[in-house]
Amino acid sequence: MTTALDAFDGITQLNVALRDRKVSATELAQQLLTDIEANASLNAFIDVNPELTLAQAREADDWRAKNPDSFLAGIPLAHKDLFVTQGWRTTAGSRMLDNYVSPFDAAAVESLRQAQTVCLGKVSCDEFGMGSGNEHTSFGPVRNPWDHDVVPGGSSGGSAAAVAAGLAMAATGTDTGGSTRLPSAFCGISGIRPTYGVVSRYGMIAYASSLDQAGMFARHAQDLAHLVDTISGFDDRDATCVQTCAGQTNAPGRILSQYQQQMEQADTAQPLKGLRIGIPKEYFAQGLDTGVAQAVDNAITELTRLGATRVDIELPNTELCIPAYYVIGSAEASSNLSRYDAVRFGYRAQDYDGLEQMQARSRAQAFGDEVRKRIMIGTYVLSHGYYDAFYVKAQQLRQLITQDFRRALTQDCDLIVGPVSPTVAPAIGHQQDNPLQEWLGDIYTLGVNLAGLPAMSIPCGFAKGYKQQSLPVGLQLIGPHFEEPRLLSTATHYQNATDWHLHRPGVTS
Repeated sequence: MTTALDAFDGITQLNVALRDRKVSATELAQQLLTDIEANASLNAFIDVNPELTLAQAREADDWRAKNPDSFLAGIPLAHKDLFVTQGWRTTAGSRMLDNYVSPFDAAAVESLRQAQTVCLGKVSCDEFGMGSGNEHTSFGPVRNPWDHDVVPGGSSGGSAAAVAAGLAMAATGTDTGGSTRLPSAFCGISGIRPTYGVVSRYGMIAYASSLDQAGMFARHAQDLAHLVDTISGFDDRDATCVQTCAGQTNAPGRILSQYQQQMEQADTAQPLKGLRIGIPKEYFAQGLDTGVAQAVDNAITELTRLGATRVDIELPNTELCIPAYYVIGSAEASSNLSRYDAVRFGYRAQDYDGLEQMQARSRAQAFGDEVRKRIMIGTYVLSHGYYDAFYVKAQQLRQLITQDFRRALTQDCDLIVGPVSPTVAPAIGHQQDNPLQEWLGDIYTLGVNLAGLPAMSIPCGFAKGYKQQSLPVGLQLIGPHFEEPRLLSTATHYQNATDWHLHRPGVTS
């Protein structure tokens, strides 16, 4: 079925319609709430509040009347269930926080609200962000709009599915090991993970604090430029938020102004002239699906046609990303999730004898299998006698991986280009039968998080997947620290020359 957003290619076009009063934010929000209900089978949304959504829409219409050039005013979006929000539940996909409603907004939510966007509700995610398919959740798996029998990617699968299905124009996400890029690739939309520290993590429920970063989803790279610019900026409430980016103050306006400048200065015939794109041989080794490889190779050919120069590079420690990530991530998860002790907030078991049993039973009953597994791994690698053997070694590997990226991006190329995932979206349940296969599916994304780099995924074609269905393929762009404008301008030039990002799934209720 069609949705109210099918008439608009992206935020830029919708902004013009709202500015010219061809549609109102209130009318659009009302129609989308109906569309969300009609497409409940996707299981993307876990909480809606029509009264609050329409109140925000009316406020946005009033704001538009006085400020017609407000680019994001009235734009309908959804928030991943890891961002705390006033008025909607924030569950982190877990029974542990099943009925939690925050008294404050996360920094990213706050920034988008100040821009007068309209929240349609909260969308599903893997429990506490732990997963690659949006199957590890208390609310059941989210279904991919392209094929309801395959996953949308995780952990931000609800965000990507909502945007791909036309139920929201944009959505927030988080990226700890690829959780914006993987869902973007599987659902055929654009998604970005900024440099670690560029966006405040205040109010974003933590999984692994040194890896987590807020991100955004939309159809167009140019829309992401406005969205990421809005949520970026220094925040003294987050100790990991950076004050300066490559010598400039980390404030809203930096990314967008540099992006627009690069777009204006680009050569008309060959807008990517002078850009060196590095192609890691490790990303095209055994395990990469031939259909995915072909789509990515075609995209690289298009980038060179637009003026870019191809450079073959090496990232020799790529295979070590998986063990390093899962040791570090699990260790940090073990620490972060210790706050859910059934005493101050969260789920509490009904039957127990004493404090210790109450905590043990509450955590065992409320946390899902994947979360318990990672807590146990994390506790083990941090324990006496194993800390040096596992955690310290993983941190040493992290430095080697970071050095690989730094060397490539300073000496060999300006951007790194390759696939997001070895395959297209797998069938629902397939990864749960083989959890190691799920972890291996993150091989091309984990290094970015370990190194704290910015990266994004944009649609670049289709390949055969489950039941021989044609499913979207994502092209990954990785840049140096604080080079979001370069990523976004490169992606925009590619999308100006191709139409993969305009393809839409046939969504049925």
